[in-house]
Amino acid sequence: MKTVQQLLSTKSKEIFAVTAAISVLDALKVMMEKNISALLIMDQDQHLLGIFTERDYARKIILHGKSSLDTQISEVMTANPVTVKVTDSIEDCMMRMTEMHIRHLPAVENGKLIGMVSIGDVVKFIIEDQKHTINALESYINS
Repeated sequence: MKTVQQLLSTKSKEIFAVTAAISVLDALKVMMEKNISALLIMDQDQHLLGIFTERDYARKIILHGKSSLDTQISEVMTANPVTVKVTDSIEDCMMRMTEMHIRHLPAVENGKLIGMVSIGDVVKFIIEDQKHTINALESYINS
């Protein structure tokens, strides 16, 4: 069974995070510059406080008529987000994402943020793993 650690080893180690004091507008600018759809919210000690996604923006800012410039990210972030451990399986990630209707899972180990797993990462990882399995089976059959 493939794990979160194996998936993270295929990705960049870069983690995109901001502090809770940043405005929603500034957070959106970071998301646009980095071409990401979710941003982690951390405190000064690098503890995970929350996550802010494009879905949060649509549901908590736009639909409530709030101003992106005047609203702090701490007011609209999802606090205490669902996380995974590096030893969790990819299947566990898929189940959590499906059951909870979420697309991003911060990976945490011993209280430290290790990375982020997105639904796109999971799909890509599974496709690559299946390709490898198919190639191995074809080699076995042909030998």
